Amino acid sequence: MKSAVGLSDRRVRGDHAYPRRRFLGAVGGAVVGFLIVPRHVLGGEGYTPPSETVGGALIGCGGRGEGTFQEMRDLKPVRLASCDVRWLDRADNRTTYTDFRRVLERKDVDVVAIATPPHWHALIAIAAMEAGKDVLCEKPMTRFIAEGRAVAAAEKRYGRIFQIGTFGRFGASRNPSHVLTRKLMRSGLLKPCPGVVIHRGGLKVKEWSGLVNAKPQPVPRQLDWDLYVGPSPMKPYHPHRVGGTHRGYWDYEGGGLADMGQHALDPFTWIYGKDDTAPVEIEAHAPPAHHEVCGMWGWVELKYADGLTLVLDSGEWGESYERKKPRGVSIEDLPTEARAQVRALPDPEPLRSFAEAVRTRKPAGGNAEAAHRTACLMHLANLAIRVGRKIRFDPVREVVIGDEAAHRWVDQPMRAPWHL
Repeated sequence: MKSAVGLSDRRVRGDHAYPRRRFLGAVGGAVVGFLIVPRHVLGGEGYTPPSETVGGALIGCGGRGEGTFQEMRDLKPVRLASCDVRWLDRADNRTTYTDFRRVLERKDVDVVAIATPPHWHALIAIAAMEAGKDVLCEKPMTRFIAEGRAVAAAEKRYGRIFQIGTFGRFGASRNPSHVLTRKLMRSGLLKPCPGVVIHRGGLKVKEWSGLVNAKPQPVPRQLDWDLYVGPSPMKPYHPHRVGGTHRGYWDYEGGGLADMGQHALDPFTWIYGKDDTAPVEIEAHAPPAHHEVCGMWGWVELKYADGLTLVLDSGEWGESYERKKPRGVSIEDLPTEARAQVRALPDPEPLRSFAEAVRTRKPAGGNAEAAHRTACLMHLANLAIRVGRKIRFDPVREVVIGDEAAHRWVDQPMRAPWHL
């Protein structure tokens, strides 16, 4: 990824800090005669030698920042840097930046937690992996579909570890009935699939609706508004566009559905074996969508090529979804011989945590490809809400079929000079 050129970090503090690894090298080269080595340098029981220390950084220090960084706790990362577009007055020894690129230049940072608004997730994650960092990223994974494909490609290209900050699929993978359902769906023996899965409520649709015609206000002195907006369209500042309420604007996220969708749908994609595909037909029941502001909607129906149907019912607007009744997927839908075939299939490989993936250099449970396919569900649902008509989607090429206007939302332009 080529990011903006010439954007200076006007408020970087701590450039005088001596990087840990450089300091150790300098000490080793300067001492003549004998050297008394501190116990923690040697390692052993109760001690971690510097060579095994994981350097961590947090990019995006808002409401979810600390929690996202703590999700890497099994690695016991040493927090070396923090980054936020709002100038942070820190009393500790961590170096604080406003430009994430300064963080990624540091050779002592090994893992990065990203907790910015979603319009920054893809660009920062790609840049971090290109710089040799492993990434744990807050949900939702991305703001639109093409970003997710770019992140998944970068994960493979640079051989890095990516984990999305949702863990519902880990619990699902430990449930024997869910394991059997996954085996059934992955077997390909259930054709067509009669299943109808309905998810009702819990998506915070009303809570994360934006403000229409909000009057511009002066930009706070401590906020770098240009860097906050980044790849999204430049709009006048309003406090409702930052903080948690940024979720109510298409420029930065995708309403309550995007906020909670990755949590709600990550177990679904694992249980029903949809980590490598996406729905082919999407239809929404919603009022006309505002061009800037996320608002209320009723339900969205997403149908896969094998017939499995997922219904998202907001539970917050209009009548509840009544078109189809829920119908679970059951091994009893198969002939006796086919049931035996499914049960004989090996269980899926246990999902790896972020820490396990970093140590073994094998994909994490919520790796970029799986996380992208989950994110596609909420992106496609929001797309149908925005265009107000049924859409058909090709999950292989990841394009909207026969609807050029709708496809524009799949791969949205970024504000120069930012681009995928």
